[in-house]
Amino acid sequence: MKKFLALLLAVLMVLSLAACGQSAAPNGGQTADEPKDPGTTEQPASTPVTLNVVTSYGGDDGNRKNFEAAVKAYEEATGNKINDGSATSNEEWKAKVLTDFETGSEPDVLFFFTNADAEPFITANKVVSIDEIRTEYPDYAANMKESMMAAAADGKHYSVPSSGFWENMFVNKTVLEACGVAMPGPDYTWDQFLADCQTILDNGYTPIACSLFEVPHYWFEFAVMNNGTLATQLEIPTLNEDGTLHDDAVSQKWVAALNDLKDLYERGYFPKNTLTASDAETVAMFGDGEAAFLIDGSWKVGYFTENHSDELENYSVSFVPGKGERKATEAIGGISMGYFITRKAWDDPAKREAAVKFVETLTSDETLSTFVTTEVTALVNGAKPAGLNALQQTAADVNAEITGVIGAVQDTISSEAKADLFGNIQKVVTGQMTAEEAVASAIALN
Repeated sequence: MKKFLALLLAVLMVLSLAACGQSAAPNGGQTADEPKDPGTTEQPASTPVTLNVVTSYGGDDGNRKNFEAAVKAYEEATGNKINDGSATSNEEWKAKVLTDFETGSEPDVLFFFTNADAEPFITANKVVSIDEIRTEYPDYAANMKESMMAAAADGKHYSVPSSGFWENMFVNKTVLEACGVAMPGPDYTWDQFLADCQTILDNGYTPIACSLFEVPHYWFEFAVMNNGTLATQLEIPTLNEDGTLHDDAVSQKWVAALNDLKDLYERGYFPKNTLTASDAETVAMFGDGEAAFLIDGSWKVGYFTENHSDELENYSVSFVPGKGERKATEAIGGISMGYFITRKAWDDPAKREAAVKFVETLTSDETLSTFVTTEVTALVNGAKPAGLNALQQTAADVNAEITGVIGAVQDTISSEAKADLFGNIQKVVTGQMTAEEAVASAIALN
C-alpha cells in the first residue's frame, strides 16, 4: 500500500509541474501548440479546399495539356487543389459518370455532354442551374452568348459551354478576285449568292465544289435552314395515314430545300460531274483554284493546312448565304459539352465559391482561347487563339460573328431514311422524282 501511495504521489507531482510549465493563452484562447477543436466543421473562406473534377480531357485528348495548364493556374491563384478524375470520352466513361450520380459519388465539377445524356442527373436535381448560381454570383457565365448555351428539357441552362465543331462556307479568294466578286460577309444573302455564282460561271470557273453523289448533306442541311428558322431546323416531316406527305410548314421547308438544290443544279453552279464525282475530287477542285465555294466543316481547316500549306492565304472561311428569316451568321455546328456544378458542391459552404471560380477560370476568354484553333465557341467576344495560320485566323474571325448554331437535321432521322433521302437527291435535281416524293420516301423509312 505504501508503495502504491508513493507512486500515486509521484505521478501527481509530475502532472502539477507540467501544468505550471504552460503559460495561459490570452483571453482564454488556445496556445500555438494546442490542437484545434476537432468538432469544428466550418472553415474560413480563405481555407484551401480540394475539388473533385471529372472531364473528358484525359488520355491523348488534344487539349489535355491546355487543361492541365489551366488547372495549375487555378491552383496557384486560389490555393485550392484539384483532384482530377478526367478520362477519355467514350461510352464506358459516360456510363460511369451517370452511375456515380446514382450512387452519390458524383464530382464537384463535371465537364460532360449537354444533350439528352445529361437529363438523368438534371432531372434528379443533382446539378445547379446557371440562374440559381447567378443569384449569388450575378456575373457567372456572363461572357457567354445565351443563345448558344444548351437548354435542358425544363428550358433552363445548367452548363457553361466550351467549344465545338462548325460547318460553314470555305472560299477560294483567288477565284473571287479573278471574277471580281467581293468576299461574302455576315449579311450575305441568297440573292447575292446566286448573282455571284452566275458571275463566277460566266468567267469560266465552277461556282460550287460539291459532290451530290457522296456529300449532298452539307448543302441540304443549310437549304432546310434557309427555308425555315434556326429554332425549327430539327423538325421532321410526317406522313398521312395513306403514306403521303403531310402538307405542313415542316414538310414544305424540306421540299423547298430540295428544290433549291435542283435550281442550283439546273443553273450549272455545281461541277459538271457532280452526280458521279467523289468528295475528294470536288475538294481538290476547290483547292486547285477551279471552284469558288465549298461547304464543309471545321476539320477541313486541318486538311488544307496539311495539303496546301504554301497556299493558305488563298483560302478563307466565310458565311453560308442566308435566305428568308435565316441569317448568314447562323451555322450548323454544336457545342456538345460544358461545365456543370453539382448540387453536392453548391450545398457545401467550403466548396461553393471554389467550384464557381474553377468553372470561371476554365471558361474564361483567355483560357478557352488556348483550347480553340478553329472550333466555334459561345464567347461573346469570340476566342482569340494565338499562333494561328492564315486560314485558321479567318475561321476564328468568322466564329466570333456567329450568332447561333444548330445540329445537322439529317442526324435526327434513321440511317435508312438518310441513305434513301441522299440517294434520291440525284433523281430530284435531274427531274426523275419530285421533291415531295423524295421526302415522303425517306420519312417512310424513319
